[in-house]
Amino acid sequence: MHKQRQTVVVVGLGYIGLPTASILATRGHTVLGVDVNPSTVETINSGRIHIVEPDLDVLVRSAVNSGNLKAALAPQEGDSFIVAVPTPFFQSGPDQDKVPDLSYIDAATRSIAPFLREGNLVILESTSPVGTTERIADMVAQLRPDLVQVGGSGRGQLSVHLAHCPERVLPGHILRELVDNDRIIGGITKCAAERARDLYKSFCNGGMHLTDARTAEMAKLVENSSRDVNIAFANELSVICDKLSINVWELIELANRHPRVNILQPGPGVGGHCIAVDPWFIVAAAPEEARLIRTAREVNDAKPHWVLERVRAKAERFKEPVIGCLGLSFKANIDDLRESPALEITLELIRSGVGRVMACEPNIVPAKGDLPLYPLEEVLREADILLVLVDHEEFREVDRELLKEKVVIDTRGVWR
Repeated sequence: MHKQRQTVVVVGLGYIGLPTASILATRGHTVLGVDVNPSTVETINSGRIHIVEPDLDVLVRSAVNSGNLKAALAPQEGDSFIVAVPTPFFQSGPDQDKVPDLSYIDAATRSIAPFLREGNLVILESTSPVGTTERIADMVAQLRPDLVQVGGSGRGQLSVHLAHCPERVLPGHILRELVDNDRIIGGITKCAAERARDLYKSFCNGGMHLTDARTAEMAKLVENSSRDVNIAFANELSVICDKLSINVWELIELANRHPRVNILQPGPGVGGHCIAVDPWFIVAAAPEEARLIRTAREVNDAKPHWVLERVRAKAERFKEPVIGCLGLSFKANIDDLRESPALEITLELIRSGVGRVMACEPNIVPAKGDLPLYPLEEVLREADILLVLVDHEEFREVDRELLKEKVVIDTRGVWR
């Protein structure tokens, strides 16, 4: 069954939706990609891309030229629907805890509801709080009561299959990991999980692990929360080492020589749409119980402020300091700025007027926004303070002789 060609509607053409839509199209499926941004739709239909991801441009061009991939502003009827839209968070409550914003998922559900038919498959790929797939099912039942079948017990059951299959890919390696990584597939029913597995088998070589929707939702949150806790340990360690005049990079390297120790590398904070966001979904669901997860988030969220204080202290040495901020993305060698601590630090330095800020981000064209972007060579020449925020390859290759007269604050250990 999994080899049958389908008409697949992918809602959301960002870092997950566009690669998924393109791979499905190159595997013979007819794919309609849906996005609310007209320029995104136009760009994709011309065979180009609006995001940076290795080899994605070639894949999209091939998929569009084959006629199997088209982009539009609104959905159409299909066999399967994949929802891959953002799930950000917003502040809420007396403690200002962050809670998930499900408005994009709700909007996507409303957009596809008129086009659903009996037997369709709906897959939620967006990282979501536990219970979100059931929330979609409830919305579909309300919007399309004709799709609710009443059984012998008098209870209604949707004639549409719903499943959650969280994305688990690394930016910069998305195309390879979409194909090779194992997939967790959680269905509201066993049949829904099996239907989703059949679709993923058409392009995935990794293992397929079937479970229920709530467990699949929680699995993704746990994966990223585990990483967040481990990063928080490294970040807290870097602050302690700075106070005690210890080189944290050497310390971690030595400690990791123990066969059962694997301390991660510290940084200026934690960014990206996953690790910086997902733990809050667990905290919001169980605020009294998620004590360690909450503390790790607080440690990592505080790290940018600690970096800012170090820069301010160094800037006091200069009458009119020039601060070179190296890197704006949330991780190395990509252009993704979502929840980026590097971007947060750079913008705060600009707002506070500590000095003249010169930012360098090799993966972003200078025209993006109002950021003062400069070539690396110019930043290295003019800056009094060099603040390394992202470990891009370009920064690793810098001639160390150029750093001798500079104040260097290296949050990534690039120049250690």
